[in-house]
This record gives sequence, structure tokens and C-alpha cells, in this order.
Amino acid sequence: MTRATTRATPGAGSDPGALKIAVVGGFGVGRSTMVRSVSEIRPLHTEEAISAEALVDDACVRVPAKTATTVALDFGRITIDEHRVLYLFGTPGQERFRFLWDRLLVGTIGAVVLIDTRAVADAWYAIDRLRRHGTPFIVAVNDFGGPFRSADEIRDALALPSGVPLVEFDARDHSSSKFVLIALVDHLRALGLDHGT
Repeated sequence: MTRATTRATPGAGSDPGALKIAVVGGFGVGRSTMVRSVSEIRPLHTEEAISAEALVDDACVRVPAKTATTVALDFGRITIDEHRVLYLFGTPGQERFRFLWDRLLVGTIGAVVLIDTRAVADAWYAIDRLRRHGTPFIVAVNDFGGPFRSADEIRDALALPSGVPLVEFDARDHSSSKFVLIALVDHLRALGLDHGT
């Protein structure tokens, strides 16, 4: 696992320099935090207070300190150069909002699947959905100080092929989150799907 201090169509809209990246994963894995930490603009968040309906989700019980949840999407932007911009779309984590994922994944060139070592299996839904969409992805382990799991253990638990990069990072840290996006772009380039990034 690398420590940090991917068939979709290019673009978000008709601008060939606009590249859409999805940030996906289960509840409470840090999607909103990552988008917030790495975006060069003030990110758009659609967070609402966790309701009684949400408490039926086992993940909500696992993350008791979490008081808000994404109900639609997170959105951020990173300028690569004068011709290329990455648009980041974070999906909602709760199961009851998963109907939004298909729309959010349209046009993505690649995705980052965030996982928490306390609940690795929560990433299965995201990985399955990306495979169905033909969207290349990498897996990023967000550091919650949970149980240590080796790269091999995580790969086995998620049935990840050796060609899918697995990185470790801290979603709260700008440089660490940026490293994850660089790892995704490198993966897309290796697959010949970089679309000029």
C-alpha cells in the first residue's frame, strides 16, 4: 500500500478540458472531507442533519459522532492548467440515497473509492457500481486510526486485482488528498484513458 503525506466518456459537459472525477464509498468514509480539503473553490455540500430515518443504517451507529450526512452530492474543482480542470463529485453514502449514483457517475473519467478499515465491506457497493459503469477506479484507505489491515488483506477482502492501485491517505489533509487524485490520474494514463490530463 502506498502512503500519501480510473469506460467513461471524457468531460463534465461539452468542454473537453473539463474532466469529471467521482469520489465514492460507504457512509462516513470521508468523501465530503476529501472534497473540502482538496478543492480550490469553496465546495458545494448538500449536508443535512442526520435524521431518525438514517439511524436504521448500521453505519450511522458505527459513526456516532457524525451529525450530518450528504443527501445529494459534494462538488469541488481543481485547475490542472489553463486548459484542464478536474471536477470532483462526491456521492452520498447512505443506502437510501444510492438512487442518485447513476446520474452522478455519468461522464466520469475515473473514480476514487474511499474505505475505512473498520468497515472494509462497505466499499463493495461502490466497486460493484463502478464496474457496471465501466469506470476505472483506485481505492484509497482513509486513516481513521482503526484496526491495521495490510494491503493484501484489503485486496483479498475487496477482491481487488493487482492492477487497481491501493493508497493510504488522510482526507483532512490537502496534500494527502491531492496525492490520491494524482494516483488516479497516473492510473488513467497507464490505462490509456487520461483524456489529456
